[in-house]
Amino acid sequence: MSVQHEISQRDLRNRSGEIMDAVEHGETFTVTRSGSPIAQLVPLCRRHAVSRDQFATGSANAPLIDPDRFRADLDEAFEGEADDPYGR
Repeated sequence: MSVQHEISQRDLRNRSGEIMDAVEHGETFTVTRSGSPIAQLVPLCRRHAVSRDQFATGSANAPLIDPDRFRADLDEAFEGEADDPYGR
């Protein structure tokens, strides 16, 4: 969980490198102008690649899917509105 700090717009301008380093390490900042909050600086969510082995391990206990039942469920959900992408 990130720690939230309040900083002024002037602080952001004067210490931008230091503040961006802190954001990169998980800290969150609320930027204020004349004492009123105007923005938040938050770390971006980073996606991590999953190896083939990790995927296989994670999906080992996944339920099997019956393709005919799956198609029937889709047809029911879309009431026949789903187009065949290869039928164009």
